[in-house]
Amino acid sequence: MTNSVTLDPPTPELLEAGRLLFAGSADFTSAAPALGALPPMEGVEIAFAGRSNVGKSSLINALTGRNTLARTSHTPGRTQQLNFFRIGERLMLVDMPGYGYAAVEKAKVEAWTKLIHAYLKGRSNLARVYVLIDSRHGLKSIDTDLLDGLDKAAVSYQVVLTKGDELKKSEIDRRIQGIQAALAKRPAAYPEVLLTSSRDDRGVAELRASIARLLQERGA
Repeated sequence: MTNSVTLDPPTPELLEAGRLLFAGSADFTSAAPALGALPPMEGVEIAFAGRSNVGKSSLINALTGRNTLARTSHTPGRTQQLNFFRIGERLMLVDMPGYGYAAVEKAKVEAWTKLIHAYLKGRSNLARVYVLIDSRHGLKSIDTDLLDGLDKAAVSYQVVLTKGDELKKSEIDRRIQGIQAALAKRPAAYPEVLLTSSRDDRGVAELRASIARLLQERGA
């Protein structure tokens, strides 16, 4: 099983760099319910976006090796603000509000959407958005709406498939290839699609390595 069908696997050196990046401190620093509450821009920032039930908080906890860093809930839509986590001394990780949860009030969804768009357009230190997609379902129209916005804002993004342990082995390459084909003509999309599972840690080391590579490219 491979996590990508286009790019070479990360080198042992890059895997180790990713491990070390997330082996240090990881702390919640602030929450921004509105644009005026955003913290100052410093260092390299990455953001995690995805549907409300995609497993975003669980993957953040798996990345950092901390079960309770990002709050997980059986109730979708609990993340209602931009949550900032400092990873070591070089990286800020941002947990964005989940989208697509119909039970949340329309006015609140509109406020989140406005906050997210303002954040994406005005954050010059934002290096990449990791867009989490449920591997069982693939890209939905609500996901492509987000990708359209990221392309328009010229914000680099990479698709990360979650819940990979629930996908049959025979379906994995087909799912990845289908998403890569959909991303091929999108100007801001990073070509590599990663398959992960917070339950059995598959792909977590590769995602850490991807983030470490991004920091190296940024000279951080």
